[in-house]
Amino acid sequence: MKKLFFPLGMFLAILCLCSSCSLKKNTASQSNYVFIDSSDTKEDIIRKAANVRPSKKQLDWQKYELTAFFHYGVNTYTGKEWGTGKEDPAIFNPSSLDVEQWVKTMKEAGFKLAILTAKHHDGFCLWPSAYTEYSIKNSPYKNGKGDIMKEFTDACKKYGIKAGVYLSPWDMNNPDYGNSPVYNEFFLNQLTELLSNYGEIDEVWFDGANGEGPNGKKQEYDFPSYYSLINKLQPQAVIAIMGPDVRWVGTETGYGRITEWSVVPTNGTTLNKVAAESQAQATFAPKRDLRGEDLGGRNVIQNAEGLVWYPAETDVSIRPGWFYHENEKPKSVEKLLDIYISSVGRNGVLLLNVPPDKRGLIHESDSTVLNEFGKLIKEIFSTNLAKNASIVADGKNAKAILDDDFDSYWTTNSEKDSTATIELELNGTTTFNLLQLQEYIALGQRVESFVLEYWDGKEWKLAGNGTTIGYKRILRFEPITASKVRLKITSSRLNPMLSSFGLYKAP
Repeated sequence: MKKLFFPLGMFLAILCLCSSCSLKKNTASQSNYVFIDSSDTKEDIIRKAANVRPSKKQLDWQKYELTAFFHYGVNTYTGKEWGTGKEDPAIFNPSSLDVEQWVKTMKEAGFKLAILTAKHHDGFCLWPSAYTEYSIKNSPYKNGKGDIMKEFTDACKKYGIKAGVYLSPWDMNNPDYGNSPVYNEFFLNQLTELLSNYGEIDEVWFDGANGEGPNGKKQEYDFPSYYSLINKLQPQAVIAIMGPDVRWVGTETGYGRITEWSVVPTNGTTLNKVAAESQAQATFAPKRDLRGEDLGGRNVIQNAEGLVWYPAETDVSIRPGWFYHENEKPKSVEKLLDIYISSVGRNGVLLLNVPPDKRGLIHESDSTVLNEFGKLIKEIFSTNLAKNASIVADGKNAKAILDDDFDSYWTTNSEKDSTATIELELNGTTTFNLLQLQEYIALGQRVESFVLEYWDGKEWKLAGNGTTIGYKRILRFEPITASKVRLKITSSRLNPMLSSFGLYKAP
């Protein structure tokens, strides 16, 4: 799809920093951002980084783990990935459209939120917008009386899934695109419709695609106004990708980084502006490419002016394309499991696109794979093979890592204790090939490296090792049979805080 359309070497992101009170430098330890002063030592910067934490809506979003995208529109009927804005609305005429089938399919596969492409770059609207004639109201569907946005949000409510909306800032059909002030007003009007008439929206998704308008000029998007409107109408919604709350992981493969930090550098100038004026929002552009391999390591943050919690969304389509194409097949269950381990299991949230077909249904081949994928995830992760282990650990509250309660956690005795060992004697000899760890990220992300070892009866041997943990880290390795394992935190920003430990067996 290549929706995320940025110049090479630069990924533009825009961040909204919120505060309910006046802000002061060096006192943002309870915030999702922090200043770095020129007088700060390396130790000061590490301490500050360790205490940056997610906002409530960022944490709620991270816990969804599995989210869905529905790319649907005129492109479904032309076979294109990007339309032109000149497609005849008459081609939009699904024979068996059933949005409940879409949502139910994702619900049964374990997904917690779904996003509808209410308008893609072609400008065709899946709701009867009052601000354009290029919409579903001028299609044959339900004789122009249809509203797929309503059908979508109603289905989400029925099946208990959070609803999100994608509204493309680029609009190839609108004659005012490129006339920046006029088009921005139009865009705000459409955004108001979507956020006022369909109940609660929990994610608003923008991308960076941007072209020239009919006047030959590039549209300048007024993102601060967009964010202000969203925060006014749907304050609980995270704003993703070209937004303040969630960033793009940097590829459309479904694979996150081996080392994924949720705390990344930002420009301090806008933080000073927020502090001075106690504003509700500010714009920010990262000082470096957010597609690099190391976004938040010690060497990266040492020269930062500020740090901000900015977690990664990992997007991929179940098919090669983002819209439905008859000649394409969905990914296998095995591939989806590998993507899950490499996205959710690398401190990200998986955004899986499942495009409805020309009938207006999730195709049988896709729904079959999704159903099997959902069953497989439940089968693997429903039984923690370390559940009844006895624990010997440095620090305090070690039992918390096995109690299935995210909000209880183990930590070391002192803030200065940045290494530790947790030894678990399993309930008999057990075979496993997956390790799952979770940090208590409500108080920050800290672990920089860890090692899992197992006792073979004579000595400790390496099972696997990793760098960052974050919300969730899953390691996959060759099957190991043992009765005793130990986890060694070998490096951490201040005291590590571990919420869960699990051993599992995947097919």
